[in-house]
Order: sequence, then C-alpha cells, then structure tokens
Amino acid sequence: MHKPPHRLALIFFLLTLTTLIVTMLLAGALMMLLIQIGLIESRRPLVLVLAMAIASVLVGTVLARFASRAPIAAIVSFRDAAQAVARGDFSVRIREDFRIAELHDMAHHFNIMTRELAGTELLRMDFVENVSHEFKTPLSAIEGYATLLQKRGLDEEKRAEYTDRILRNTRRLSTLTSDILLLSRLEHQETGIHREWFCLDEQLRECILSLEEQWTQKRLEMEVDLDGADYCGSRDLLSHVWVNIIGNAVKFAPEDGVVRVLLRREAEALRVQVADNGAGMSAEVQRRMFEKFYQGDASRSSQGNGLGLSLAKRIVDLHGGRIDVSSAEGRGTAFTVTLPVREADGRAQGKRP
Repeated sequence: MHKPPHRLALIFFLLTLTTLIVTMLLAGALMMLLIQIGLIESRRPLVLVLAMAIASVLVGTVLARFASRAPIAAIVSFRDAAQAVARGDFSVRIREDFRIAELHDMAHHFNIMTRELAGTELLRMDFVENVSHEFKTPLSAIEGYATLLQKRGLDEEKRAEYTDRILRNTRRLSTLTSDILLLSRLEHQETGIHREWFCLDEQLRECILSLEEQWTQKRLEMEVDLDGADYCGSRDLLSHVWVNIIGNAVKFAPEDGVVRVLLRREAEALRVQVADNGAGMSAEVQRRMFEKFYQGDASRSSQGNGLGLSLAKRIVDLHGGRIDVSSAEGRGTAFTVTLPVREADGRAQGKRP
C-alpha cells in the first residue's frame, strides 16, 4: 500500500492556517482603521462584530482566490488531459514543473502512462495492418489458383500443381491463425502454464526428425550432441520453440551446410544451442527479430509468417528463461536457449531419476 500523502496534507494545512491568520490580522487592522477614522464606534458591539465578519469574508475570499490559483490550475490541466486521453488522443502531456511533490509525481506518471498508451496504440495498429496483409496474401493465392482450376481443358499436371499450391496456402493460413491465437493467449498469461517432467533430449531428437524432409532436401549435415536431461515445463509449448529455431537454422543454412544442435546440462540450468553456417544476420535484423511479423529476409517471406521467434521468446519467458543470439553477416547464426532448472518431485536438477 502507498503511504498517505503527508506532505500534501501538511501543505494544505499550512495554507489554510496562513490564510486564517492573515485574514484575522488584516480584518483586525481594517477594523482599527475604521474605528480610528470614526466610521465605526467601538461602543456598538453588534455593529463591530458585523463589520468584523464582513471584513473577514472579503479578505479571506481574496486570499483564498490567490492561494488556490496554482492547485486549481493543476486540477484543470489534469481534467483536460484526461478528457483528451478519453477521446483517444495519447499525444497529450502535462507540465511537470510543480513545486508540490505530489502534483509533480502525478504529472510525471500521467505522462508516462500516455507515452505507454501511445506506444500500445501504435503496436495495435501495426499488428492489425500486418495481420490483414498476412491473411490477404494466402487468401488471394487460394482465390487465384481456384479460378485457374475452373478453366476447361486444364491438363492434369497443371491441375495437380494448382491444387498443391492451394493446399500449401491453406496450410499457411491455418498455421498463421494458430500462431496468432497462441501468441495472443500467451501474451496475456503471466503464470500458470502446465508443467510436467519430460525428457528434453528426446524431445529435441523428435523435433529434428520432424524436419527431416527439409534438411535432407538441402543435404545438410546435422551435428547433434545432447546431454541426457529431464525438464519440468510445458512439453507442447517448448516443442514450438525447438521446431521454430531448428527450422530457421535449416531454412537459412546453405546447400550441403551444417546445423549443430547441442544440449548441455549445467548446475542451475539447461542450455540448448542451435547453430548454422548460413549467411548470418545484420545488426538491424538482430534488433528487430523478435518483433511480430518481422521477417529479415523478404525473399523467404512465403516460408513463414514472422511470428515464430515472437512465440519462441514468449514461451521461453514464461519458463523464466532467455534466448541469446550470436550472429554476423557471412558467419552464420547461433541461438542459445537457457532454461532454469527447478527442484520438484524429488528429482535432481535436470537429471534423470
């Protein structure tokens, strides 16, 4: 809980007390002046009290008007800014040069909030734009090839080719939908993922085998060196991570290239590294690689949707781990996933029972 604003309360108390004291002194001085010039007789107490009251009200009103000018101006600025935010204007800012610490902090945090809202709105608009584009591309392809299939006298070779492309774009659309839904769910989930013990090295082997068609077509050499290790985490979610990272290594490795997959069991973590000897990545690509829908290699945009690494990072984050990337243009890329090990179910850290 936040501490009560003692300083603000003290300021208002001193302001009120000062106003009362000054009002009494000025009203008293005014009464003495009126008595001395003979406008009021000191022997008439009722008139004296009435005049004192009127003078106090007048003096107090003037003092209160001047004393409350700064706080009222601050409140009005907060009100106007809040109304602007309610209308969707996140560019509004409040001046922070208040002498009262509480007002300064309020203005400062309000400005932080509007900056965050502006960034969120920009991301939302960019997300909607990218989703629309990503859906439009396969849908247009499906429509185009379906139209071609309606032509009379189409030979079987062309018919098979168009059908294959329709199925390919349908699978791409299905994968895109699944990835968007999964990423949306994971972005709103901080804890509570289902954890279970499973054999991590065996899962990595299964993921490598699931990509066998891709790496055999490119005649890649798969160097696999895995320590035996069990891990307590989400089996299904981590499978997304390995398929994506290993799949990227296979995709960007050159023909007859090499992809290395390593698993090392350390004292407090399990470390998985996937490296290729491909073209590598520029600094700009590395900076943006975890952004949703970002694809550094536009020529390969038809092979993915730009959500894989965003999903992988979010999944690793939910496991309390991290993804590190080491890459240089012309020298290949290495992804390293570090998963912290937890003691549970009486098992030793990362070791089989």
